[in-house]
Amino acid sequence: MVIASLSSYLQGIASMQFFSFHFARFLGISALISLLGVASSPVAADSNELRPFTNNPIVAIVDGEPVVLEDLKNAQIHDAMVQLYKMQSQVLKEKVLNKLAKSHPELKLTDAPLPSQDDVTRFYTNTPGIKEMGTLEKMRAEITEYLKKVYASAYLEERYQLAIEKGWANVYLQAPLEFKLKAEINTAMLWSDEGDSSSRRVFLLEYSDFQCPFCKRVQGTLDKLRKLYSKEVQFGYRHFPLEFHKEAKYMAESVECARDQGRFWELQKLFYDNKDPVSRTNLHQFAKKAGVKNMRRFQTCLKERKYKDRVSSDLREGMKLGIRGTPTFILGTYDPETRTVHGELMSGAVSLEKFKASIEKYLSISRAEANLSR
Repeated sequence: MVIASLSSYLQGIASMQFFSFHFARFLGISALISLLGVASSPVAADSNELRPFTNNPIVAIVDGEPVVLEDLKNAQIHDAMVQLYKMQSQVLKEKVLNKLAKSHPELKLTDAPLPSQDDVTRFYTNTPGIKEMGTLEKMRAEITEYLKKVYASAYLEERYQLAIEKGWANVYLQAPLEFKLKAEINTAMLWSDEGDSSSRRVFLLEYSDFQCPFCKRVQGTLDKLRKLYSKEVQFGYRHFPLEFHKEAKYMAESVECARDQGRFWELQKLFYDNKDPVSRTNLHQFAKKAGVKNMRRFQTCLKERKYKDRVSSDLREGMKLGIRGTPTFILGTYDPETRTVHGELMSGAVSLEKFKASIEKYLSISRAEANLSR
């Protein structure tokens, strides 16, 4: 097995600092299986009838009205369902291939390629961040084990797709239905003036923490997105200071004080660009560097903790949406009249490519809706 440090770095397992990261563990696998409707019901147990899997079964009938699995969903449950689906899908692929191996020897998994030493060297040379973890010789064994896992997974997927294409197996397991939520903008700081937001019907709302390393990492990606979609997408920022980040809430309050003088984004950028968290005694120095003119007003705002409730409100509303860590983004279509975003929740230091794919999806939806309304 690859040690946790390399695997986490490469696969993004640690892409956000969840304080309820082990939610699935808390529920328990058996509870999850029951929740997701994949365990047999008492009625089904009395019958030998085989029925295709459904990812949205009826879980109860109340006063004659059915309650389906989708009715139970929130962000946490959806994340747990996705994780369980991934585990089930992996086991299913292995089971399918093992069953077919006797009649179709070309599907045997024992023929998976192994990484060469050149593969290991190229991976070490070309993968960002690996060199900081140690020398090639120090990392060789870990990289080799990691590549073995990657190659085996790719080979399994290739053999599995061949079995499906040939019609040797019919698979009914389905991914959970897409989960969308409705989030209010409320007091979020907007990147573009709201007065010209009528042309921006897609919104990317960020919930972030100034002491979160992954929040820092994703800021460059967000800068690129704001340039790429300056006329089509609105961007907003709300606070989600985690309890164990002692300076984060004061940094959040200070950017709100800077917001009073039109310097929110300037101070926000300075905080994220700074390597270390900013202590309370140095907040005014960063504010001055960010261009805050009236320092007496700024310091009074900090001393009186004018925006303590605003930051706390952001945190509470984020938790109601199912947010448990940072950074978390809500991306979807935007209704400027109700000031709400209807879309999906994305967690961690999301890549530029993943953001763009989702943004383009919602832009297509908004364009189609605009054409229908004409």
